[in-house]
Amino acid sequence: MEKTLYEQMGGTYTTQGDYYLPDLTLPPQEERPFGVWAQRRLCYLKQYHKILYYNLLTSGKLHSHLADVEKEAQSLFLRLVKEYADKEGVTEQLKVKNPMEWVRRMNNIRERVNEVVNAEMIFI
Repeated sequence: MEKTLYEQMGGTYTTQGDYYLPDLTLPPQEERPFGVWAQRRLCYLKQYHKILYYNLLTSGKLHSHLADVEKEAQSLFLRLVKEYADKEGVTEQLKVKNPMEWVRRMNNIRERVNEVVNAEMIFI
């Protein structure tokens, strides 16, 4: 019997009942740590963009994509929090003078920035 193109390229098969299934493995993926932004992106891709998720997974680019999203989202988040705080006058002086007001305003800023980052980078 003539070898298939897959076998000519070094591929092997495993017998499962009456079927021959190719032995496939994913290419090695770059292991970079990722946090909350990447986890949100992963859940979003799995639930709403399955084709993109499986394309990234099978090409071995999923982890690098998630690590890039994490890095960019984190830097955007920190930059926007600082910009919003400066614009609204939330300073260290307010923190010393009225800590509860500072916490309230910073939490408000963080929540608004969280929504912006989700809309701009995670849920697209």
